[in-house]
Amino acid sequence: MVLLYLFAFVVLLNCVYFLLFSKFSFLSPINEKKHHQKSLGAVSLIICAKNETENLLINIPHWLQQDYPNFEIILINNASIDNTLEVMNSFAKKDPRIKIVDVENNEAFWANKKYALTLGIKRANNRYLIFTDADCKPASKQWLKEMTSLFTLNKQLILGFGAYDKRPGILNKLIRFETLMTATQYFSYAVAGMPYMGVGRNLGYTSNLYFDNKGFTSHINVPSGDDDLFVNEAATKDNTAICFSKNSFTYSSPKKSWKAWFIQKKRHFSTAKYYKYKHKLLLGFYFITQVLFWVLGGVTLLTLDWKIPVILISFRFLLQFVIIGKAAIKLKGKDLIPFLPFLELFLIFLQLSIFITNSTSNPTKWK
Repeated sequence: MVLLYLFAFVVLLNCVYFLLFSKFSFLSPINEKKHHQKSLGAVSLIICAKNETENLLINIPHWLQQDYPNFEIILINNASIDNTLEVMNSFAKKDPRIKIVDVENNEAFWANKKYALTLGIKRANNRYLIFTDADCKPASKQWLKEMTSLFTLNKQLILGFGAYDKRPGILNKLIRFETLMTATQYFSYAVAGMPYMGVGRNLGYTSNLYFDNKGFTSHINVPSGDDDLFVNEAATKDNTAICFSKNSFTYSSPKKSWKAWFIQKKRHFSTAKYYKYKHKLLLGFYFITQVLFWVLGGVTLLTLDWKIPVILISFRFLLQFVIIGKAAIKLKGKDLIPFLPFLELFLIFLQLSIFITNSTSNPTKWK
């Protein structure tokens, strides 16, 4: 009987987290027309690129085609060894809105993305800064307008959604599911007044916020985290807004091999230990309740009368389908909904593997 009570308590905790996520899932979209009627300030779009020749050839035209009255593009060449700089220069010659920052390796900041971004931010002429990656394509010509429209006197940090292209196969579904869950969590926490992270594929903040928080100084030597660690440090319930309209998304090509994606996730997960303690506690406890749900669910089904465990499991799955399913529709992941429990279990195994491997070694380079 104690085992059943314990399982019921774990299911309750799982449901509490789902109710937290419902803050985003059932959030009404902002009236975009109303926001677009306001005066839009000048924007600096900042992209840091390392060996990104092909992606820049594809995406620079999309950035230049943004329907926005006044913006510049800061292209940062972070010590590339391919034709990245040449591609940047070729576009800069044709369009004066493009400014180039060429970063060479030095002994103190060898291939450090944060160092390169710092130089790019200092080069920017405008207060409003929007960030994306070289492999990210805007969902529409309204992307800059959508993101920038949420800046106000108080709102100095805008969290956007960086999606991945839909492709065949289980790996693609898992990548997009992990991205969906990450976004659902950081959007929900932000709505609840506890913003803790954002993604550099689609992020905005003011230069004032950057310099007031001394940029990336506190974590300059951490290989990754130019996005989530800065947000974790600088974001508050009052200065943060979220942007999730479909025109505001960016899209990237997902990794094509399990090994490449695993390495990418190892790098991303390695920054979590630098989060504020309350965020580590909340995120870690959610993961523990997920693991316990699957473990205790299996044990109770095998050792106790199956009727009550089935009711508890069914209720938990129903809540998951309703709340995460609603978020999936918002973030254009409707095709993932039928597979939610299986993708969750798969992701748990992956996260456990990353936790084990990261405890013995950590990535040391951005690329």
